[in-house]
Amino acid sequence: MAKGFRGGSPMGGANMKNMMKQAQQMQQQMMQMQQELEEKEYEATAGGGVVKAIVTGKKQVKAVEIDPEAVDPEDVEMLQDLVVAAVNEALRKCEEDVAASMNRFTGGMNLGGLGGLL
Repeated sequence: MAKGFRGGSPMGGANMKNMMKQAQQMQQQMMQMQQELEEKEYEATAGGGVVKAIVTGKKQVKAVEIDPEAVDPEDVEMLQDLVVAAVNEALRKCEEDVAASMNRFTGGMNLGGLGGLL
C-alpha cells in the first residue's frame, strides 16, 4: 500500500460530488448555448446586395433572396456564383459565432473540437 494512503477519506468523496455537480451544470449550460445557437439566423449578401442568403445555426439554408435586376438570362453563371458566395459567407458567419461562443464557454480551453458537435 502506498505511504500516506488511507483509503476512501470523506474529503475525497465530497470533492468528487462537487466536481460531478459542476460537470452537470457545465453540461446544462452547454446544451442551452447549443440551443440558442441553433435558433439564431445568419445573413450575408453578394453582388452589392442583389443576392441575400439566410442560414440557421443548424447550418441549413433558410432563404435565398434574389433581386430581379440580378437575373440576366445571358449570364446565369454569374447569378449562380453570387448565390454560392452569399450562402458560403452566411455559413462562415455561423461558424465564427459558434467558435466564439465555444471559446467564451470554455475559457479558451481546447476540448478536442467539441464545437463541431454543435
